[in-house]
Amino acid sequence: MSHSASPAKPLTAKACGPLRGKARPPGDKSISHRAFLLGLLSVGETRVSGLLEGEDVLNTGRACAQLGAKIERLGEGSWSIHGMGLGSLLEPRETLDFGNAGTGSRLMMGVVGGHGITARFDGDASLRKRPMRRILDPLVLMGAQVLEQAEGGRCPILLKGTSEPAPIEYRTPVASAQIKSAVLLAGLNALGRTTVIETEASRDHTEKMLTYFGATLTSEPFGEHGRKITLEGRPELKPRPIVVPVDPSSAAFLIAAALLVKESDIVVEGVMMNPLRTGLLTTLLEMGARIDILDRREEGGEEVADLRVRHSELTGVDVPAARAPAMIDEYLILAVVAGFARGLTRMNGLQELRVKESDRLAATADGLVANGVVAHIEGDDLIVEGGAGTCPGGGLVATHLDHRLAMSFLVMGLASDKPVTVDDETMIATSFPTFKPLMAQLGAEFSA
Repeated sequence: MSHSASPAKPLTAKACGPLRGKARPPGDKSISHRAFLLGLLSVGETRVSGLLEGEDVLNTGRACAQLGAKIERLGEGSWSIHGMGLGSLLEPRETLDFGNAGTGSRLMMGVVGGHGITARFDGDASLRKRPMRRILDPLVLMGAQVLEQAEGGRCPILLKGTSEPAPIEYRTPVASAQIKSAVLLAGLNALGRTTVIETEASRDHTEKMLTYFGATLTSEPFGEHGRKITLEGRPELKPRPIVVPVDPSSAAFLIAAALLVKESDIVVEGVMMNPLRTGLLTTLLEMGARIDILDRREEGGEEVADLRVRHSELTGVDVPAARAPAMIDEYLILAVVAGFARGLTRMNGLQELRVKESDRLAATADGLVANGVVAHIEGDDLIVEGGAGTCPGGGLVATHLDHRLAMSFLVMGLASDKPVTVDDETMIATSFPTFKPLMAQLGAEFSA
């Protein structure tokens, strides 16, 4: 299987006037992946609105169709999924190609692992570098078999699931919603109880959505920061309508831009306020950000709110390692914001960033240094010395095919002294296909 590399498209952001207006970024990526998967595992029609139509999520949808779901796009962000139900999935005839979707591929491994089907998993060059062994290990304990894998437990992987998965109690080696979700999704088809114990709580979207679809699941505190999640096997999942809330990780770029560009005043609508996803918001407020939380409400089992964001004078802070799971995707944009703050910002315990789309820790530090910001890595910590409201800019940032890296440094360019260029913008579409038009609508300027 070949992934032809499309030619890189550099993009430059330059200082702009104040950002003004209202915007609704795309739906949450985590919820969108799970909407397709739970639609597949329910019998009947699941209607989804606000789905993130990025390449990663659409790859998950295509994989669900290969396992037997009937999937139809009804309009922008609006989808219908006719599911097969637990225990009734079809064996895919061809490779499940997830492109760049780490979440989609790992969660689907859980689904396949708990069914008596065999499937080949693959993706692009970036996905092939990402470690899958920590997902496969618990699935093997449940009875799945890894028939083929690339070196180090990487894709391409041929996984043979089991129609009688063993209910297990599993302690996750790191705080990872993906490991937990894969085990729970495999455990859906087990006779008996599947338990996952985390010493650090990770995102709980899978638990919330499983409960919303009718599964019997309990989640209780474990130790100081952990959770113990117990799932009763073989529930009858009932289709439910899903309104996908705005992805906090995508909203982060608009929020950061408004904080940094002088005289900006914007409203970001419908942002998910799940406490396990608001680490960045907590950190920005500690730094002195002027962010008002308006109209808290519930959509699709998740709390959402509108956020009014205004330009702010920010001060550096110490970000505790315990906050990492609640903002793991937002450290890149936080590092950019820290470059404009007064004083030092220290982000602790970022080892998980080394195994994302790229080594995000090293790539972020390199991008900051390329733009005149004093930054360095100590162990797994990133230390950024802010410019007290200004940032030199003028650099070219190597994005390493990483969408969040590209968007973070484009935001920097909107407020820095000199324009900032990223070497490639093509992969922004994987998570935020409307990034450029939404930012332009608020007043941002980009040039190819």
